[in-house]
Amino acid sequence: MKILMNAGPWLPVPPDGYGGIENVVATLIPPLRARGVKVVLASVGSSSIEVDELITAFPDGQFGHLQKPYNQVMGLAHAHQARVIEELRSRDDIDLVHDHLEVVGPAMLSAFGGPPVLHTLHWDLRKHASFYGSFPPGISVNGVSASQLARAPSALQAASLGPVHLATPLAGQPSEGGRGEHVIVMGRICGLKGQHLAARVCQKLGLPLVLAGPVSGMDTPAELEAVLQDPEHPLHGHPDVRYFHDQLAPYLDGDLVRWIGGVGGPSRDALYASARAALFPIQWDEPGGTAVVEAMALGVPPVGLRRGCLPELIDHGRTGWLADTEEQLAELLLRVEEIDPEECRREAEQRFSPSVMADRYLEVYGRAITRGLRSPRRGAA
Repeated sequence: MKILMNAGPWLPVPPDGYGGIENVVATLIPPLRARGVKVVLASVGSSSIEVDELITAFPDGQFGHLQKPYNQVMGLAHAHQARVIEELRSRDDIDLVHDHLEVVGPAMLSAFGGPPVLHTLHWDLRKHASFYGSFPPGISVNGVSASQLARAPSALQAASLGPVHLATPLAGQPSEGGRGEHVIVMGRICGLKGQHLAARVCQKLGLPLVLAGPVSGMDTPAELEAVLQDPEHPLHGHPDVRYFHDQLAPYLDGDLVRWIGGVGGPSRDALYASARAALFPIQWDEPGGTAVVEAMALGVPPVGLRRGCLPELIDHGRTGWLADTEEQLAELLLRVEEIDPEECRREAEQRFSPSVMADRYLEVYGRAITRGLRSPRRGAA
């Protein structure tokens, strides 16, 4: 099988730090190639993952442009996708396009025709209700959790081949120094992730809290401070920046509650592995939950609110804790010693390893190819 893996133009694969979709793609490609799948990656020129072919429209990631007005950036995704379609027109050896480019991917591919397409839904499906409510025929989709797909409009559900849970490339090794006292929240700093709630809970309990993740693409406190001090900066009024300033900053004391910026690679792994617990006080129906899986793979018990995909990932009382209220979250955070780290690691290995995700995708690929070959959109193309 030869597939075209369309990661989009935003970040390299793998990304240097934060990059949800690109990390998923980087986790999936090696086990697919180990199973004999040929992978043509559509990304940016700075991608370093080993693939059979790399096609690009941009030398570097375009993520930094996303905060500009829409009329200045709307062509970036389309330019990338036009390059993908140009490639597909010039060859006939691609069995499947595995697309990860939000909206623009399926919209342009449905008009083009060509080989069968599987489009993975990584995000909140309420974002594009008008598009998903009349999803183009002939394209298959998969979600990243059952709870995500349950909230999909009927047109999108009709195209669905089910969920494929996300995996983690982490080896699941415990920290050599053992588990520390700090609690960690890993992820983009924004109201949906609920870092302010984590800060409030840990402050009440007297537990040290480390917040790790970018604020509107900024990875360091110095970058963020420069934006906050400049009312003319285009990011000054960004919702994530305002959330940090208005709701999170009052809790930051540099001691008990700290924000350390974005982290990745070995630094991220070490921060996870030495934590007492990983906290997920999410304020929305999280679709994927990669950070939950990463924590479990390193033997760190996840403690979160019972929303979105978390009940699919966490076995309450065995591999972590699920709470319904802030008060319960605080109570359960004090009971993380009851969760066996080895049980967390075993669960991650059995359910969320790259090989498990690859095997599941191979099964979905087969169904998508069969469905796509029968689709009238190929004849129209």
